Amino acid sequence: MAGVRKVLITGASGLLGRAVKKEFERDATWKVLGLAYSRAGGDLKRVDLSDFEAVKEVVNEFRPDVIVHAAAERRPDVVDNNIDLATKLNVDVSQNLALVAKASNSFLLYISTDYVFDGNNPPYKPEDQPNPLNTYGHLKWAGEKVVLNAYPKRSGILRLPILYGEVEYLEESAVTVLLKAILNREKTAEMSDYERRFPTHVGDVAVVIRQIADKACHESDFSGIWHWSGLEELTKYQMAIIIAEIFNIDNKHLIAVKKPSLGAKRPYNSHLDVSALAQFNFGQQTSFRDGIKLILSKFVKI
Repeated sequence: MAGVRKVLITGASGLLGRAVKKEFERDATWKVLGLAYSRAGGDLKRVDLSDFEAVKEVVNEFRPDVIVHAAAERRPDVVDNNIDLATKLNVDVSQNLALVAKASNSFLLYISTDYVFDGNNPPYKPEDQPNPLNTYGHLKWAGEKVVLNAYPKRSGILRLPILYGEVEYLEESAVTVLLKAILNREKTAEMSDYERRFPTHVGDVAVVIRQIADKACHESDFSGIWHWSGLEELTKYQMAIIIAEIFNIDNKHLIAVKKPSLGAKRPYNSHLDVSALAQFNFGQQTSFRDGIKLILSKFVKI
């Protein structure tokens, strides 16, 4: 496809969306439009994704070659407390985007999660059968199915594990928020040393997404389900110990909890097999120590 391509990104004000927008903007062959709602500002366009006519209007006006659907309610415990709202964003909006993408012949990439798996038999390949343990996982799997059913020819699913990156505030990532308890050395903090996680840098994911978009623009039949993940298997307690070591913070107040986390049920080990994308020489995988040091440095006064 010659000339400038266009990419539309939903959830462009979020942790992953910002990284994806930044990655595409680095490439002069892409013109980028980011959509947001509650945190819309700057050059982001404010659009309520649940307003299907408004979404259709934006797509018809911008005519994107690729749509990256990164908007979602991704916090399992929040999903449990507001299932109707989460269903609308994770499933209904996704189906509408697939229909709009089909009408405009845009490639659609739906961002999903490792939580579609139960964590009993890792590593998971894209073709393995999902078996979600919590409502969030069920809704993301439902979102996958409505996208693939509505637009099987030119849509893709990218499943991702726990993410971290350049956060605007520590609570924006389940990884970076650990720093709050680490810094509060006056208070004992219990941390999960049970579920195995694979913290993944959003900058790495953004590179993979751009590479998928490039390939989709050159190959009209490029579609499917793919996985991407960081390399290191760590519990939240182990992540916290690494963070404390990096910044030379005493960690005696951190207590390892070797039993399942409270709240929405989490998979024990939902490690994602990335070979389907690695075969294209896609991606990069930043080490956790290098990535988290750079990101948290601005939050730590040494």
